[in-house]
Amino acid sequence: MSDKPLAPAIEGWHTMAAKPHLIGSQCTHCGTYFFPKQEQYCRNPACDSTDFREVELSRTGHIWSYTNACYQPPAPFVAPDPFEPYAIAGVQLEREQMVVLGQVVAGVGVEDLKVGMPMELVLEPLHETEDDIKVTWKWRPLAADASNRPGE
Repeated sequence: MSDKPLAPAIEGWHTMAAKPHLIGSQCTHCGTYFFPKQEQYCRNPACDSTDFREVELSRTGHIWSYTNACYQPPAPFVAPDPFEPYAIAGVQLEREQMVVLGQVVAGVGVEDLKVGMPMELVLEPLHETEDDIKVTWKWRPLAADASNRPGE
Protein backbone atom coordinates (compact mmCIF):
# COMPACT_ATOMS: atom_id res chain seq x y z
CA MET A 1 0.00 0.00 0.00
CA SER A 2 1.09 3.54 -0.71
CA ASP A 3 2.25 6.14 1.84
CA LYS A 4 -0.56 8.47 0.78
CA PRO A 5 -2.95 9.69 3.48
CA LEU A 6 -6.30 7.97 4.01
CA ALA A 7 -9.47 9.90 3.21
CA PRO A 8 -13.15 8.95 3.29
CA ALA A 9 -14.63 7.95 -0.07
CA ILE A 10 -17.81 9.83 0.94
CA GLU A 11 -17.23 12.73 3.29
CA GLY A 12 -19.37 12.77 6.43
CA TRP A 13 -20.64 9.17 6.30
CA HIS A 14 -18.19 7.63 8.79
CA THR A 15 -15.46 8.53 11.23
CA MET A 16 -11.84 7.77 10.39
CA ALA A 17 -10.97 6.38 13.84
CA ALA A 18 -9.28 3.02 14.47
CA LYS A 19 -12.73 1.83 15.62
CA PRO A 20 -14.92 3.71 13.14
CA HIS A 21 -18.57 4.64 13.47
CA LEU A 22 -21.16 5.51 10.86
CA ILE A 23 -22.36 9.09 11.26
CA GLY A 24 -26.12 9.33 11.41
CA SER A 25 -28.75 11.57 12.89
CA GLN A 26 -31.43 11.22 15.52
CA CYS A 27 -34.73 13.07 15.67
CA THR A 28 -34.74 15.09 18.88
CA HIS A 29 -38.52 14.72 19.20
CA CYS A 30 -39.24 11.00 18.63
CA GLY A 31 -35.72 9.54 18.92
CA THR A 32 -35.74 7.82 15.50
CA TYR A 33 -32.25 7.18 14.05
CA PHE A 34 -31.29 7.69 10.40
CA PHE A 35 -28.41 6.72 8.14
CA PRO A 36 -27.36 8.47 6.05
CA LYS A 37 -28.04 11.60 8.08
CA GLN A 38 -31.51 13.10 7.83
CA GLU A 39 -31.70 16.83 8.44
CA GLN A 40 -34.86 18.08 6.72
CA TYR A 41 -37.84 16.19 8.13
CA CYS A 42 -38.45 13.13 10.28
CA ARG A 43 -39.38 10.12 8.16
CA ASN A 44 -41.23 8.57 11.09
CA PRO A 45 -44.88 8.90 9.99
CA ALA A 46 -45.96 9.64 13.58
CA CYS A 47 -43.58 12.61 13.91
CA ASP A 48 -43.48 16.00 12.20
CA SER A 49 -40.23 17.26 13.72
CA THR A 50 -37.46 18.95 11.75
CA ASP A 51 -34.91 18.96 14.61
CA PHE A 52 -32.04 16.47 14.52
CA ARG A 53 -28.74 15.87 16.24
CA GLU A 54 -25.72 14.22 14.64
CA VAL A 55 -24.80 10.90 16.28
CA GLU A 56 -22.17 8.21 15.95
CA LEU A 57 -24.10 4.99 15.40
CA SER A 58 -23.27 1.63 16.96
CA ARG A 59 -20.30 -0.03 15.30
CA THR A 60 -21.55 -3.54 16.05
CA GLY A 61 -24.68 -5.50 15.29
CA HIS A 62 -26.02 -8.80 13.97
CA ILE A 63 -26.72 -9.94 10.42
CA TRP A 64 -30.39 -9.49 9.58
CA SER A 65 -29.93 -10.70 5.99
CA TYR A 66 -27.23 -11.03 3.34
CA THR A 67 -26.72 -11.68 -0.36
CA ASN A 68 -24.10 -11.93 -3.08
CA ALA A 69 -23.54 -8.99 -5.45
CA CYS A 70 -22.65 -10.57 -8.77
CA TYR A 71 -22.85 -7.39 -10.83
CA GLN A 72 -20.47 -4.45 -11.15
CA PRO A 73 -22.11 -1.40 -9.59
CA PRO A 74 -22.47 1.72 -11.74
CA ALA A 75 -20.46 4.93 -11.35
CA PRO A 76 -19.65 6.73 -9.16
CA PHE A 77 -18.74 3.48 -7.35
CA VAL A 78 -15.18 2.46 -8.19
CA ALA A 79 -14.99 -1.31 -8.59
CA PRO A 80 -11.73 -3.26 -8.81
CA ASP A 81 -10.69 -4.37 -12.27
CA PRO A 82 -11.35 -7.19 -12.92
CA PHE A 83 -14.62 -7.12 -11.00
CA GLU A 84 -15.20 -9.92 -8.50
CA PRO A 85 -18.54 -10.63 -6.78
CA TYR A 86 -18.81 -9.60 -3.13
CA ALA A 87 -21.15 -10.11 -0.19
CA ILE A 88 -23.59 -7.49 1.10
CA ALA A 89 -25.02 -7.69 4.61
CA GLY A 90 -27.96 -5.99 6.28
CA VAL A 91 -26.76 -5.52 9.85
CA GLN A 92 -29.14 -4.61 12.67
CA LEU A 93 -27.27 -2.13 14.86
CA GLU A 94 -27.04 -2.95 18.57
CA ARG A 95 -28.35 0.27 20.14
CA GLU A 96 -30.47 1.74 17.35
CA GLN A 97 -32.07 -1.55 16.18
CA MET A 98 -32.09 -0.20 12.62
CA VAL A 99 -30.77 -2.23 9.67
CA VAL A 100 -27.89 -0.75 7.68
CA LEU A 101 -26.89 -2.38 4.38
CA GLY A 102 -23.25 -2.50 3.43
CA GLN A 103 -20.54 -4.42 1.69
CA VAL A 104 -18.73 -7.18 3.61
CA VAL A 105 -14.92 -7.06 3.80
CA ALA A 106 -12.82 -8.66 1.08
CA GLY A 107 -12.25 -12.37 1.56
CA VAL A 108 -15.59 -13.01 3.31
CA GLY A 109 -18.28 -14.46 1.04
CA VAL A 110 -21.89 -15.48 1.54
CA GLU A 111 -20.71 -18.99 2.40
CA ASP A 112 -19.05 -17.50 5.52
CA LEU A 113 -22.15 -15.61 6.73
CA LYS A 114 -25.31 -16.56 8.58
CA VAL A 115 -28.30 -14.68 9.96
CA GLY A 116 -27.66 -13.57 13.54
CA MET A 117 -23.86 -13.54 13.16
CA PRO A 118 -22.22 -10.66 15.08
CA MET A 119 -20.58 -8.06 12.84
CA GLU A 120 -18.46 -4.95 13.32
CA LEU A 121 -17.84 -1.87 11.24
CA VAL A 122 -14.34 -1.46 9.78
CA LEU A 123 -12.64 0.67 7.13
CA GLU A 124 -11.16 -0.79 3.96
CA PRO A 125 -9.41 0.88 1.00
CA LEU A 126 -11.67 1.47 -1.99
CA HIS A 127 -9.30 3.08 -4.51
CA GLU A 128 -6.27 5.33 -4.79
CA THR A 129 -6.23 8.83 -6.27
CA GLU A 130 -3.29 11.10 -7.05
CA ASP A 131 -3.61 12.64 -3.58
CA ASP A 132 -4.85 9.95 -1.22
CA ILE A 133 -6.29 6.49 -0.61
CA LYS A 134 -10.07 6.57 -0.42
CA VAL A 135 -11.51 4.29 2.25
CA THR A 136 -15.05 3.16 2.87
CA TRP A 137 -16.86 1.35 5.66
CA LYS A 138 -17.64 -2.33 5.46
CA TRP A 139 -18.98 -5.08 7.72
CA ARG A 140 -16.64 -7.75 9.13
CA PRO A 141 -17.56 -10.82 11.20
CA LEU A 142 -16.84 -10.09 14.85
CA ALA A 143 -14.39 -12.58 16.31
CA ALA A 144 -15.79 -14.54 19.25
CA ASP A 145 -12.88 -13.44 21.44
CA ALA A 146 -12.89 -9.78 20.39
CA SER A 147 -12.76 -7.15 23.10
CA ASN A 148 -15.33 -4.96 21.36
CA ARG A 149 -18.47 -4.39 23.38
CA PRO A 150 -21.86 -4.26 21.65
CA GLY A 151 -22.85 -0.75 20.63
CA GLU A 152 -19.29 0.50 21.06
